[in-house]
Amino acid sequence: MPLKRKLSETRFNLLSSVATTTFAITAITAPSMAAPAEGGLEEIVVTATKRSASMQDVPVAVTAMSETTIDQMNVDVFTDYLMQLPGVSSGGAGPGQGTIYIRGMASTTPNLTTAGVAGLAPNVALYLDEQPVTQVGRNLDVYAADLNRIEVLPGSQGTLFGASSQAGTIRLITNKPNLNEFSGRVSGGISFTEGGEMSEKIEAMINYPIIEDKFAVRGVMFVDNQGGYIDNVAGTRSASESARFAGSVMRPNGTMTSPGFQAGSDLSGVNFLEARNEALVEKDFNDASYTGFRVSALYDVNEDWTVDVMHMRQRIDTDGVFFIDPELDDSDDLSVQRFSPDETEDEFDNTALTLTGKIGALEMVYAGAYLNRDTDQIVDYTDYMFVGQYLPYYICDAAVTYPGDAAPSGTCQAPNLYVASETETEVWTHELRFTTPEEHPLRATFGGFYSDQTLVERNDFTYPGSTNVIGYTPDQIGFPQNGALPGSSVSDPSVRPPGVIFFNDITRTDKQKGLFGELTYDVTEALSLTFGARWHDVDVRLKGSANSSFFNLFYGYDADFFGTNLDEQFDGTQVINGVEVPKGAEAKGWVFKGNVSYQPNDDTLVYFTYSEGFRPGLPNRPAGAGGGAVPAVVRTDEVTNYEFGWKLDLFDNSVRFNGSAFLIDVKDLQTTIFDPTVTNLFFSDNAANAEIKGIEGDITWAPASVPGLTVSGAFSILDTEIKELVGASVAIAGPGEDLSYAPSFQGNLRARYEWDWKSDWIAHVQPSLAYSASSYSDIVLINRAKQDSYVMMGLAVGVTNSKYSFEIFGENLTDERAQLNNNLVFDRERIAINRPRTIGVRFGVDF
Repeated sequence: MPLKRKLSETRFNLLSSVATTTFAITAITAPSMAAPAEGGLEEIVVTATKRSASMQDVPVAVTAMSETTIDQMNVDVFTDYLMQLPGVSSGGAGPGQGTIYIRGMASTTPNLTTAGVAGLAPNVALYLDEQPVTQVGRNLDVYAADLNRIEVLPGSQGTLFGASSQAGTIRLITNKPNLNEFSGRVSGGISFTEGGEMSEKIEAMINYPIIEDKFAVRGVMFVDNQGGYIDNVAGTRSASESARFAGSVMRPNGTMTSPGFQAGSDLSGVNFLEARNEALVEKDFNDASYTGFRVSALYDVNEDWTVDVMHMRQRIDTDGVFFIDPELDDSDDLSVQRFSPDETEDEFDNTALTLTGKIGALEMVYAGAYLNRDTDQIVDYTDYMFVGQYLPYYICDAAVTYPGDAAPSGTCQAPNLYVASETETEVWTHELRFTTPEEHPLRATFGGFYSDQTLVERNDFTYPGSTNVIGYTPDQIGFPQNGALPGSSVSDPSVRPPGVIFFNDITRTDKQKGLFGELTYDVTEALSLTFGARWHDVDVRLKGSANSSFFNLFYGYDADFFGTNLDEQFDGTQVINGVEVPKGAEAKGWVFKGNVSYQPNDDTLVYFTYSEGFRPGLPNRPAGAGGGAVPAVVRTDEVTNYEFGWKLDLFDNSVRFNGSAFLIDVKDLQTTIFDPTVTNLFFSDNAANAEIKGIEGDITWAPASVPGLTVSGAFSILDTEIKELVGASVAIAGPGEDLSYAPSFQGNLRARYEWDWKSDWIAHVQPSLAYSASSYSDIVLINRAKQDSYVMMGLAVGVTNSKYSFEIFGENLTDERAQLNNNLVFDRERIAINRPRTIGVRFGVDF
């Protein structure tokens, strides 16, 4: 069944079910308020140090979006909450395909057709409650339903949060069941995007105390159907445009391509068949749908022990792509040409158990979780022709690519290529930690952590025209069907369908062990010292194989050809193409933290932090290829963070100003690379040492003289610089150049004014503004493109009482095309953008 039809049926069935099991179609709104605010600032309790404390009393940089702010800013999905956080940026190309960056510590965003097993570990950790859900290749795009808060901890958090937290940590904290009160909320909304389709969403929450003061359950479900806004327009492609036949030309970023193997050949005798896309032409073809639920149960065993169990299931369905082709000669600037269907199904199930109690004077927390994620994706791969000089071997007759003394002749089939990608991810995590009493002058948090992540990835690169190619061997028509290397540890040993010219079937395992601790001593009532350390042991392994019908035709099933055999990934080394290659990558050692904080009164806190972080390396799939140019193992990259911060509540608690100034040293920054002049496979490498300097802060003003008014703003100023190249396999931006996804300035400003309207109703108006300076998309020169600055404006007006609420909102009122990701991997510019101007209504009921 086509994904489009399945998506339509999913919408109908889920919306019908919701309509019959909830009270009414209502909407996402801020919590009801009985009266306007009387001045003063909201206190937000965070667990940034794995202890509950007011955000203003925690001597680390932490930005928190409360439940009220999340609702007021209409935050639902990954890009929504990142757009509200200066200093936090993202790359990627649509739902479920984003990568988080904090404080500009970025190199590149991976191409998702190979992002899993070949992908770098993220350098920003993502947590759902107590559970790390960070994944290689694709971050989990968790829908922000019924969240209590979002905590962002910029800077290295290596001692408490381990690997992949070297640039920071983002924590999504859910609302827990209330043991004493039955409550519910049903919410929803409809919006209209300029030049695009209508979107609709609905969310329902219920909290039910089964045994008062003892046992309660809480459930939330959501359906968010997001209409498309990018058009797939008519076009044609033929192999005559292949990089093989092209001369050296300038890429959109000003760098030059290498001339093709047959540049300048007389192609008049070649019959180039065209790929046409009339059957796929569609307006607003990039639909997306988030559907899912979360159920949690809280059992208060006694006054010392509680058990919290949570299960969440979520599915993302998308059609089309979320990037545009800026070079198309089309009146609509929201256009692209695709020649095969682009479809994604991304679903996960997650079960977590948290046990909290006391053992003597110690508080103990055990947090264990199991996460299973499956993604099925079809990706149009036709753009590969612009960079793939070997492509004509697979879709052109031998007389074209091996013409001998004569001019090329024969037929080149239509280059309508696609990749069918399947990934299966399983993650087990366990953490056991203890904390000593908060009231003691000497306090400690310590424990152990273990995680085991297995990622199985199968990519079938399908070139339909390859079944008609003739002439490479006597009587040859088409290539032999592809299959696994003999004896290899693939997950699917079956013969691949006709036309699968190349495939990957690789399993990656990431295992992590850690012991951690932080010790705090109050020298005086105002002065405290903290020391932290973490021992870690991370092991990354690959097994499986890749294979090509072309290799089989000429070389047979050669297990070591181009390093495609990845079996037996255990201790020791293997020899590939005469090169001795380590089996697996390991990061083992210590990271440390030191902190001095001074809090002379309840309204003032200043601190200095020294912290270290790391991201484990990985073995390279094409190790030994490219004449040994590709490193066998990518080294661990390391971070040292120096930070001075302040937290100030001023003018009788009407102004809050929190901020920090920081210096970050980055050693052996990792990056992902595709450069056919080195090897025709994606690979990773250590690129450079770098330095990041910056200042960030947030200010909130809630004047007592103007009840109901709150003004808040945040900013980030970054100065990133590549200091030294460390011998990468390709050309990297030179010393003095910026890192990627590192705007020199980001800021936002929001005001909200509430006033009594009639009877028990409260009205509000909320304008907002967000700005980002320009940035770069990569540090690899051939893929490096400048991403323009942007300004976006929003406005919301509405009314609320103790039960009902209604709001009209506008987002991106300036209709800005914010460049979220600029991809030049295939020598053609493809720009992922935000949603155009959107106007909508939200309405809801609490009970």
